Amino acid sequence: MTTEEQAPTTQRVIEQQLLTLYRRTNSVHVETSHGDAELDRSTYGILCLLDDTGPMRLGAIAATYHLNPSTVTRQAQAAVRLGLAEKRPDPDDGRAALLALTPEGETAIRRAREHRRAKLEQMMADWTPDERDELARSLQRFNTAVDRWVE
Repeated sequence: MTTEEQAPTTQRVIEQQLLTLYRRTNSVHVETSHGDAELDRSTYGILCLLDDTGPMRLGAIAATYHLNPSTVTRQAQAAVRLGLAEKRPDPDDGRAALLALTPEGETAIRRAREHRRAKLEQMMADWTPDERDELARSLQRFNTAVDRWVE
């Protein structure tokens, strides 16, 4: 019996669907992009986080996404070069800096998110509210489990 045959059916389906989702993530990003600024996935993720939480230290962004701080530094520099984010002194520690959205960044990320959410609405037009709520709950629960596992 092969390993695939031994795997429980549900686990096999989940693994296959996660792989499919992973492969399609870039297509979804490209197809739902919008706005004057071309936002790659990394920049989009950082701008969304700043939009959701407010200014953050780069180390906190790295910890949130479980990334190397040098990776986040490069990604943040790209957002700063685009004029979508800026570094500000941290009022709690003058030696540290916070990354914050600029007014242009606030506009760009809000437009991009509105466009993406409208596209998601179209993709799930035939889903019931309960089905959408269940997907949201399941994704949140799964991401929480992943966060615990990678920590």
